[in-house]
Parts: sequence; C-alpha cells; structure tokens
Amino acid sequence: MDSTIKKVKINTVKPNDLNPRTINKNKFEQLIGSIKEFPDMLKLRPIVVDSDMVILGGNMRYKACREIGLKEVYIIQAKNLTDEQAKEFIIKDNVSSGQWEWDILANDWESNKLNEWGLGVWENKEDVETDFKPLMFPTQSNNEVTGNDIRKAQDKMGDTFSKGTERRFVETMCPECGHEFNVEKE
Repeated sequence: MDSTIKKVKINTVKPNDLNPRTINKNKFEQLIGSIKEFPDMLKLRPIVVDSDMVILGGNMRYKACREIGLKEVYIIQAKNLTDEQAKEFIIKDNVSSGQWEWDILANDWESNKLNEWGLGVWENKEDVETDFKPLMFPTQSNNEVTGNDIRKAQDKMGDTFSKGTERRFVETMCPECGHEFNVEKE
C-alpha cells in the first residue's frame, strides 16, 4: 500500500456521505482555529482517501479546510482496499481506544491550553495568577492561633497539610465523567 503524502487541490477530494461521525459547532470552531494556528498539522495528519478520492478519515478536517478557504490539502490515498476494509478503517479511525490519564493532564498540563487545543477539560483558576491564602478562624480574641485552631483548620481543609508542610490543592472535576480529584498546585 502506498503511503505517500501528496498535496492535492481540495476540490478533487470528496466528502464521505456515509461518514458516521459528527462534530458540534463549538468543537468545529476549535478545529478551524487549530488549523489556522498550526497549519503544518495538516501535513503531519493528512486526510485519508480511497482510490476514488472519497474521504475515509479526516472529514471534519476537510470541512474545516474548506471553511477556511484552503485551495489544497494533504492526503494519503489508500488504494486497493476492499469495501469491508474501507468501512473498518472509517470506524477504527474514529474510535478512541485509549483513555486520558487525568492525573498527568491535571498536574503537568495547563488547562487553558488543553481547552484551546480542543480537549475540553476543566478550567483551573490557578492557571491564571492568583494569591493562595488559606482561611483560618482563630478562636482567641487576641488573634493567637492555638494548636486546636490548627487542627480544626486542617480538618476543614482535608489533606492540604502533610507533616507540618503546607500543600496547596485545587479541587477539579473531570468534564467527561464527573470524577472529582485534587490537583497539587506548585
């Protein structure tokens, strides 16, 4: 099978009328923005077409490219596929077999960038500069903090104190499944 990437006129590529995948307006706008900001991505992830130039993979990228007004797109032509293989490719290209590792995303990636790139995750207030100030309510009128005040505050704040060292967390919720977890703030 030839897997050469070619640049072709966009009007030679045909959308697949039987494409089982759709995209909502917001995600489509994000895709358009992504292509405008990073057009070289199209060469790294070309549209896959069959021998008749009908799209097997990349229908939404194709639509976004047309919307933007691109005259040419990158393709890989999958020749000599049986009808069954073509159908299998269409489904497998659109199935997400993996899962996101939410702890890594939460701790090592900026949520505003992930949203900008189309992942659609939570929005951390901490991705915007803020001052973190733990709340404590001393019971003494002279504002001295007692051991009892510290224990009460620790109980209220959960696991934000460990061995006497303050640790800061951001409560976060996964937009897909609703799972709640804490992300350590550096």
